[in-house]
Amino acid sequence: MTRFGIATAPMQVGYEDIRRVWLEADAVPQIEHAWLFDHLLPIAGDPLGPIFEGWTLLSALAAQTRRLRLGLLVTSNRFRPPAMVAKMAATVDIVSGGRLEFGIGVGSRPSHPLARREYEANGIPFHDTDAAVAGFDEACSVIRRLWTADEPFDFHGEQIRLTGAYCNPKPVQRPYPPILIGGRAVATLRVVAKHADIWNIPGGDIDDVVARSAMLDRFCAEIGRDPASIVRSIHLAVSYERPESTRAAIGEAVAAGFEHVVLGLPAPYPVGVAQWVADELVSEWE
Repeated sequence: MTRFGIATAPMQVGYEDIRRVWLEADAVPQIEHAWLFDHLLPIAGDPLGPIFEGWTLLSALAAQTRRLRLGLLVTSNRFRPPAMVAKMAATVDIVSGGRLEFGIGVGSRPSHPLARREYEANGIPFHDTDAAVAGFDEACSVIRRLWTADEPFDFHGEQIRLTGAYCNPKPVQRPYPPILIGGRAVATLRVVAKHADIWNIPGGDIDDVVARSAMLDRFCAEIGRDPASIVRSIHLAVSYERPESTRAAIGEAVAAGFEHVVLGLPAPYPVGVAQWVADELVSEWE
């Protein structure tokens, strides 16, 4: 069964606009999940335009919704220490009553100049890709352990060093919130095979998406994991003017085995956009 959700990039838009869409979506049963992203400066439009920090905004929306599963698509592992992220995520899972889907990824591509600038602007180091992927793998291990360990522990990895690490309270969901990892790079897919419950990839080139999914299958087989244990998720851009093109993209993704579909809503958001999504885009797959 295909699960549909929406994504509202929290840039070039006001808080009340995002809040309106999420509260509306919370009342539309066909929409099961909702997502923000994790950037500190706009990556499209006016480079000095407004943008909200993802986790604090997510917590506010978690407190005001009742049904939607929710998360960031995806948290940048480059921005924050993983033990801090584990604590933040546990807090949001509690605030939401156990509705968090924990989205995380390596971080912005170095080839994306508008994304790259946010590191220097915020005093965050931008490590090379190999170091970033190694740190990401360790971060996933640390976060899962913090959510499940009954006693403080030490961790001495190549990138991460923790002494007396402990998370209390734990997330509501046990053993922990579902882990969604986003990305398409080969090195990232190896981390997906080890740690993810859900894998998300941006849509657009369905042949590439299918090839990356097959690659993930092979990486799972290499470590003895059942590939079917990882839900396949895809992000698809929505066209208000040409809903038929969005429906066609959904059809391709569903036929390719993607059962978790995130529909990216461009701003400004029309009044009643959540119901429009249900009626125009999702109803065919109910």
